[in-house]
Amino acid sequence: MNGREINWIALIIVVLLFVVVAVMGFLAARWRRTADTEGLHSLDEWGLGGRGFGTWITWFLLGGDLYTAYTFVAVPAAMWATGAVSGFFAVPYTIVLYPIIFIIMSRLWSVSHRHGYVTSADFVGGRYGSRWLSLAIAVTGIVATMPYIALQLVGIKAVLTVLGLGSSENVLLTDLPLILAFVVLAAYTYTSGLRAPAMIAVVKDLLIYLAVIVAVIYLPIKFGGWDAIFGAAKTKLDTVNDATGKPNGVFIPSAANYSAYWTLALGSAMALFMYPHSITGVLASKGRNTIRRNAAILPLYSLMLGFLALLGFVAIKAGTKPIDLNGSVNPQLVVPQLFLDHFPAWFAGVALAAIAIGALVPAAIMSIAAANMFTRNIYRDFLRPEVDPKTEAKVSKIVSLVVKVGALIFVIAMDQSAAINMQLLGGIWILQTFPAVVAGLYTRWFDRWALLVGWAVGIAFGIASAYNVINPITHAHFGGSIAPVPGTGFTVYIAVSAFVLNLLVAVVLTLVLRALKVPQGEDKTRRSDYGADETDPKVAEIERTQRFVEPGGPSPVA
Repeated sequence: MNGREINWIALIIVVLLFVVVAVMGFLAARWRRTADTEGLHSLDEWGLGGRGFGTWITWFLLGGDLYTAYTFVAVPAAMWATGAVSGFFAVPYTIVLYPIIFIIMSRLWSVSHRHGYVTSADFVGGRYGSRWLSLAIAVTGIVATMPYIALQLVGIKAVLTVLGLGSSENVLLTDLPLILAFVVLAAYTYTSGLRAPAMIAVVKDLLIYLAVIVAVIYLPIKFGGWDAIFGAAKTKLDTVNDATGKPNGVFIPSAANYSAYWTLALGSAMALFMYPHSITGVLASKGRNTIRRNAAILPLYSLMLGFLALLGFVAIKAGTKPIDLNGSVNPQLVVPQLFLDHFPAWFAGVALAAIAIGALVPAAIMSIAAANMFTRNIYRDFLRPEVDPKTEAKVSKIVSLVVKVGALIFVIAMDQSAAINMQLLGGIWILQTFPAVVAGLYTRWFDRWALLVGWAVGIAFGIASAYNVINPITHAHFGGSIAPVPGTGFTVYIAVSAFVLNLLVAVVLTLVLRALKVPQGEDKTRRSDYGADETDPKVAEIERTQRFVEPGGPSPVA
């Protein structure tokens, strides 16, 4: 056995709070529902919550969607292990993110509501008249989301490990609680759709705020103040690692780290709202101004994330030992172990429950978003063009189950590092959809085939570059997300260099194809679509007469 005793008080608290949110998840099927929406028999009702969430529900939903369990585990873990470049960049990147949401996502909301689009691939297909480009966006979104769901399980596993529910010898004992948690998640997601994570997100966020605020006040007092904490962190990170001959990490980025730091922040900000689950949260809101108001108040989460990141430095001062079941050091256990070591068991249980619940909310939204993309942009566009809304919803529910089972098998059967490597690639892949989606919101200048080739080149370059990054300790491939721009010593986030190459290819090919007068696909949208609000006559008429029973009707592409 692993020799770790079960903390029964903390475990009971975690189980009780999990039961509470599970009940809420099933009850959410009746939340904001009328007789017309019985059974949630359309993607607008099941997959987008009726497109009716107001400012505060959207705020909690997006917060629960963007600030995941893996965020709560990985950001302070990166600060503890390697410092600012791989950890604290998450704070400025979320600040850069919100102007992007304010400007871009309100336009996507408008055109999607005018045409009943459920996914970004729906919009791309309608804008460029290309089901192949739409397919590329959908496949990228689904594949990039899968490891993201798997990493939510990493957050739950970290909680279960520090609670003592695990053994290096008994696989069943280790994985059974995780399997049970995801069975419950799958059941209430199937029943309630997006309404379930929207309701649960409120509880999750309140618990997280409570835990983080108490921690950043109490722990620095206990360990001699921030000066002592930063001093301990600097000492550890500046110490030379015998295996690599280099410092353990970066306390304050030097000039040599600037390009890596700012490209990580910028690239991550550009990529985050290309993920299907982020767009799902946006399209579920009831108005474009709801999106803008959220862009103004979501930075409150950035403040919380900054405090959370600093807990990694607190753990250095506290001497926290994140020992996994096999006896090795696992940085992902740092924050759960810190709470368990230095707080009363009941409060540690609340904090650990917040992390575990923080996995359920985004995992539900991600599985719904991936299922919507499969149903609309693969099943409907290529297999059954005349599929009715009820069948669409049924297919999406089934696919959401398959996605969650796949993520569960991925985590149980494969090494955790494989999930992290896939998530690294996911960030690179999803940024390659940015030109088609965002450029399409402002201009129809790009050629659809040029965008498709640019996407393929960006994907291939990104995979090759990430593969060539070697971990200095394990000597394994996919050892990081930072690499020099080919032919230079300028080190940047790989997703950004792949994106630049993608964009250059798309621009050059567009000029060539236009010179050759290659036919353009039909644009189903109009200029006025991009500024429509919920009071727009066409949007209001669709909602009044159809109640979103036929979201988008037939495929926008032939």
